[in-house]
Amino acid sequence: MQNTLQNRINQHQLLSDLRIKLLRLHKSLLNTERITYEQMRGNVSTGELLQLVINHEQFAWLHQLSQLIVQIDDLLHADEPVTKEAIATLIDEVRTLLTPNEWGNDFAYKYDAALQRNPDVVLAHADAVMLLASD
Repeated sequence: MQNTLQNRINQHQLLSDLRIKLLRLHKSLLNTERITYEQMRGNVSTGELLQLVINHEQFAWLHQLSQLIVQIDDLLHADEPVTKEAIATLIDEVRTLLTPNEWGNDFAYKYDAALQRNPDVVLAHADAVMLLASD
């Protein structure tokens, strides 16, 4: 029973840490897109920018990051214990998103462009990747 409790605490801590790091990455990416958008079109509110992200294919990779954060929230607040398999699946999805070059798809190009435009994105990305590497 002690091992089960410790395992749940460790899983919860991993999910919490991952959520924090992905939120930081999301915020940095969103700020990068805000700056780019405002250079072309003028000021935009956070709500307007989030609607752009949700409704345009150009930002699908950022929207996918948002969805993964929501999934982590769901696991953290689940009424039932979360299975190792559910956590492993989610972590695999995060790893795939954080290493888009492996797939050579359109996400990779847009993600890399955002990484190059903002040093905060690079740091947040590296922080999240390092957490997953230690898992």
